Amino acid sequence: MARQARKMSLTGYFHVIVRGVGKQILFEDEGDYRYYISLLKKYSGEMPVTINTYCLMDNHVHLLLRDTDNCLPLFMKKMGVCYAAHYNKKYERTGHLFQDRYRSEAVETREYLLTVFRYILNNPAAAGICPASEYIWSSYRRYDDPDSFVDTDVLRKLIGDWEQYAAFISAGNEDDCLDYNRHDKDDIWAKGKIEEILGLSSGTVLKGYDKIARDSALCSLREAGLSVRQIERLTGIGRGVIQRVTRDR
Repeated sequence: MARQARKMSLTGYFHVIVRGVGKQILFEDEGDYRYYISLLKKYSGEMPVTINTYCLMDNHVHLLLRDTDNCLPLFMKKMGVCYAAHYNKKYERTGHLFQDRYRSEAVETREYLLTVFRYILNNPAAAGICPASEYIWSSYRRYDDPDSFVDTDVLRKLIGDWEQYAAFISAGNEDDCLDYNRHDKDDIWAKGKIEEILGLSSGTVLKGYDKIARDSALCSLREAGLSVRQIERLTGIGRGVIQRVTRDR
């Protein structure tokens, strides 16, 4: 089966994830983390790709970046080839290091840009490692560093000064984002849940419900484990409505 073409972003912003093959550990020591970060700096300086934030976990990496010249595939290829060569040589290893292609999603709105930004930086906290502010292998501390290769200009205009930034990140995530750990709850599973819980063959029927019935159904789907993104895709109801309804219940 042919691979599905990646969705382009109208804004140029993308949330990108790369993961070690078979959950292979990517970073064994500090030198590995530093080397990967050095590659981010190197290739973002050589290509029209802007790094807005990053978080390096032991077996995967989250990036928020901006690509306005369709250079993301080449950028990620260079990153992958160069880091894999470093890792395999250092640890006397052969074969693929990364799992398939990188995953990516377009970030089209200001609200989702902020959501992804916070989600990425909160990965260590979500994994039970430490608060975002204490994790040294993310760009958390580069927020207002004028000498950093990480570009936070747009985010600083939206969030504010360091104090406002720290409060924003520590507030946690109000939404889920693209991740590797949700293959067991894909859209086929979600459609089955919609039919099981609501007795509907199509989630788009919810758009015709009155407000009370619609909101109750949305809450039921969230409680069953469907993500906001899945509900949005399968019902056609806007993300903002879903977030408001399920957060207020």
